[in-house]
Amino acid sequence: MSQDPTKRGLIASLRGNFIAGLAVIAPGVLTIWLVWNVITWIDGLVLPLIPRSFHPQAMVGLDVPGVGVIVFVIFTLVMGYFTKGLIGRTLVGWGERIVEAMPIIRSIYNAVKQIADTILARTAPTFDRACLVQYPRPGIWAMAFISTTTRGEIGDHLSGKGDMVSIFLPTTPNPTSGFLLFVPREDVIELDMSIEDAAKLVISAGLVYPDTRKGKPRNGGDTPPVSIPKG
Repeated sequence: MSQDPTKRGLIASLRGNFIAGLAVIAPGVLTIWLVWNVITWIDGLVLPLIPRSFHPQAMVGLDVPGVGVIVFVIFTLVMGYFTKGLIGRTLVGWGERIVEAMPIIRSIYNAVKQIADTILARTAPTFDRACLVQYPRPGIWAMAFISTTTRGEIGDHLSGKGDMVSIFLPTTPNPTSGFLLFVPREDVIELDMSIEDAAKLVISAGLVYPDTRKGKPRNGGDTPPVSIPKG
């Protein structure tokens, strides 16, 4: 026998209200959860380095979260100010020379330092445009991010292939992993959407599409791709 229509309508209404409420609550709850975990993670790294007598629990009798974050921020500001001077630069150079003498530590340190310089100091180009590229075979298009024009030894070896660009093709739904591809510039279609919108599209596995920008062609239009600045 079929269920009572009134009962089915009530269940459908409750389900709809629950989904609507979840859509409102989930972003805030996830944001608070992420911030809280970052704070507790930094506290767990910093507080063990501080003498126990200076811990909030020993001084005021309360376990105050975020003290490690405050100490970390103050320490980072002091280090940044100190390393701008002659003595600070000399000590940093002396420490880096010691690290250079350690084979395994040297490789790890140089890799981390290069990433930090690229992301924080912006001494090298970072992702500045989203694009489409055919991957893993012609006819299938994937979202990627343009890094820069291919340079160095790789650029020299591929010089006969035409103008090449370096792109990062992220995986879904975790964009922190992916593939580094060296693609002919003519095979890349640049997009008008921002890096943030493209990242949302990747993370959501194609569920969240950004709005078409006013006055811009929709994705997949016949407008030729904009040329990528060299550098």
